[in-house]
Amino acid sequence: MSDYRGAFINAIIFTGLCIIWGSSFILIKEGIANLSPYQVATIRILSAGLVLLPVAVREWKHIPTNKLGYVFLSGLLGSFFPAYLFCLAETKIDSSLAGFLNSLTPVFTIFIGLLFFGQVFQLHKLAGVLIAISGMLVLLFAKGNVSMQFLSYASFALVATILYGLNINLVGRHLHETPSLAVVAVSFALLLLPCIIILWVTGYFSLPLGEKQVLFSSGASAVLGIMGTAVATILFYMLIKRSGGLFASMVTYGIPFIALTWGLLDGETINGWQVLGLIIILVGVYVTTRKKGR
Repeated sequence: MSDYRGAFINAIIFTGLCIIWGSSFILIKEGIANLSPYQVATIRILSAGLVLLPVAVREWKHIPTNKLGYVFLSGLLGSFFPAYLFCLAETKIDSSLAGFLNSLTPVFTIFIGLLFFGQVFQLHKLAGVLIAISGMLVLLFAKGNVSMQFLSYASFALVATILYGLNINLVGRHLHETPSLAVVAVSFALLLLPCIIILWVTGYFSLPLGEKQVLFSSGASAVLGIMGTAVATILFYMLIKRSGGLFASMVTYGIPFIALTWGLLDGETINGWQVLGLIIILVGVYVTTRKKGR
């Protein structure tokens, strides 16, 4: 009975993660409706940092002094810069497309590991990367009449996923002995002061914060940080501890379909070619990340 109960709890956490992370892209869209992309991204990081601050205080002692630089760099690569890049991307591309492109993260993780971090070359990993890239091209050109402006803003999302992949390799190389939750919490704590400065510089505190529209977008941005970053991170590490990394990594396959659902509900148009592109990407992710011989 306890095994069934444990599996049920794992399934609940897994589903919750897919919904939370898959909903991040529509929350970005709601945030930038009345705030600048820079303000939305900053509120996201700030709110996540405030929620994780007690964890950071508790876990600070687990971070060696000579590793603090890597922790700060991890925060920049894995959270700070991608938050701004996705917000900028969604000023010109649909939230569902941003969610689709986000699914390339495991592929870029493997690709960067092969190129710069000395991962062992395996033919199936290269094949998976090529499959995923072909899916990405189908996705980007699915609607036809693609402008350079569209491609340039879509590239912001691609750069964000590349930074995610770089960060994962960086953590694996330099912070593998440091507790993951400590790395996340402390990295966000180190970003709190820069976020406050950015909000002040971008004029956020001069906005009519009591007005409904500004309040709604600010709330969406805060929920994005609290749920989509802080709570989701804690849940993800719980899931890894309970069920292992392989099962936890499967959220990669659920996130884009949640993003797709929100996009459709919000009136975005999705055609068959875009769905095909997503499926090809996910096939590439599977081929890239599967264990040899399985």
